[in-house]
Amino acid sequence: MTSAAAEAAEIIASRAGDRGRTVAVAESLTGGRLGATLAAAPDAARWYRGAVTAYCPEVKHTVLSVPDVDPVSETCARAMATAVCALLGADLAVAVTGEAGPEPAGAAAVGTVWCAVCDGGVVDSWRLELGGEPQPSPERIVARTVERVLVEVAGRMSSGAAGPGGSASQ
Repeated sequence: MTSAAAEAAEIIASRAGDRGRTVAVAESLTGGRLGATLAAAPDAARWYRGAVTAYCPEVKHTVLSVPDVDPVSETCARAMATAVCALLGADLAVAVTGEAGPEPAGAAAVGTVWCAVCDGGVVDSWRLELGGEPQPSPERIVARTVERVLVEVAGRMSSGAAGPGGSASQ
């Protein structure tokens, strides 16, 4: 875990605790690392509801009600966030799905990541492009995703905003 990810998780813990809010995670690409980072934050038992790690498309479909779409897509990330928020009874949920490589499994390029936040029923999503030349390792893509997502959520919780209300590419 990077220091920026740990710092962001501490901000999320503080804001969630101060505001009596709960947080949940649905993740694929990150394989449990996003949830593990939040679970390691202070007082997690008070505000962290848990995570669903849905690495396999069938799990996305059956547990998180993701429609039959490309698993590396905005639609998938938004469905994951909405479903885990309801499933775990959280006030805010974050979802991550993407392609870490080393070879692409579908149409998405290695380093493509879709993220979504469901906050009070409002869903916002954004895309990260973490590939490039030379192509980063799958481990590096996962680490950068965890860091960037936690920093984004910490910022949203600090401002009290659910987000810009639409898709944005970063």
